[in-house]
Amino acid sequence: MKVLYFAWVRTTIGQDAETVSPPPEVASVDDLRRWLCARGPGHAQALGEPARLRAALDQEHVGFDAPLAGAAEVAFFPPITGG
Repeated sequence: MKVLYFAWVRTTIGQDAETVSPPPEVASVDDLRRWLCARGPGHAQALGEPARLRAALDQEHVGFDAPLAGAAEVAFFPPITGG
């Protein structure tokens, strides 16, 4: 599964993407977020507060309760505002 990071999430983690193979118990976007937090301090800082994040599965906005089954790509990014 490919995981993409955008804006300050990317800067904090120090990379724009990575390919991961989470264990079977990682079944939702929030499970993945929590699992990624354990990868290191940058991940924990960037992904530790879900209220500061939005997510997409295969380029469609989803909630953190969305199942990962069948997804090829997950993206994490800050809320987007317009002006």
